[in-house]
Amino acid sequence: MEGKLKVFTGSSNVKLAEDIVKNIGIELGKIKIEKFKDGEISVVIDETVRGYDIYIIQPTSTPVNDNLMELLIMIDAAKRASAGRINAVIPYYGYARQDRKTRGREPISAKLVADLLEMAGADRVISMDLHAGQIQGYFNIPVDHLSAVKTLSKYFKNLVKNQDDWVIVSPDLGGVTRARKFSNFLNLPIAIIEKRRPKPNVSEVMNIIGDIDGKNCIIIDDIIDTAGTITNAANALIDRGAKEVYITASHGVLSGPAIERIDSSVVKKCVITDTIDISNKEKSDKIEIVSVAPIIANVIKNINTNDSVSKLFD
Repeated sequence: MEGKLKVFTGSSNVKLAEDIVKNIGIELGKIKIEKFKDGEISVVIDETVRGYDIYIIQPTSTPVNDNLMELLIMIDAAKRASAGRINAVIPYYGYARQDRKTRGREPISAKLVADLLEMAGADRVISMDLHAGQIQGYFNIPVDHLSAVKTLSKYFKNLVKNQDDWVIVSPDLGGVTRARKFSNFLNLPIAIIEKRRPKPNVSEVMNIIGDIDGKNCIIIDDIIDTAGTITNAANALIDRGAKEVYITASHGVLSGPAIERIDSSVVKKCVITDTIDISNKEKSDKIEIVSVAPIIANVIKNINTNDSVSKLFD
């Protein structure tokens, strides 16, 4: 490698960080993260980072505020230790769903988080499947926006035997671009669910655009949170003649009753990536996890050698 490289991780998803450095062929950097009795976070980097290309891996998933604050403090520690370049690797970007004002007196929290990361000293951000792509524009530093769509599609390649029996389904009108990209990898048609949201985390299916009768359906989304919306969509597809329904998403937030809802639903399998650590949640035979560690590792290597990142996805 051309530059000196070190990778550190916060406490949010240590397993993913370990898999990333294994793919790179290095060891994780030594860092000590502790909490004081009052909840304050203490960070000490236990090795030199002066002049190094530093990558800090920290999805800002639950507990979002603790993990975000931990990331900011780690960036500040690296900055004050004279690191060369500080790259914040945020596979799951918390607050991404608060990306615009939908009514008066609302914050745009996704922009606030971007400002905090820059102010802390990040020189670059690497993230995956942002809820809204325009969040890249909230930064005045480079943002590498990665996608897990190809990784997820590889899982289904082994299942799709007869293409006439399968269809990709977008759970709403806003996800059509993602569904189209996913369908291109599998060479399948798409259908679209038209729905309305009377309140957050609640949705009602109004109409289904496309042919799903007698088909195996794969619903693709960016986030599965409480799983209410996506399991309702799966039920609606079965009610309208679908044969089997699979669900897939880049980020398995799986809040509250999510796993219980998936287990008790008509969903055949739920396929997510390891951007968020769910090892502390109850196990489910319906949930399969694919790793994005190789993608992130390749991106880190290319950035470190000042090589193209976009060519990795051509």
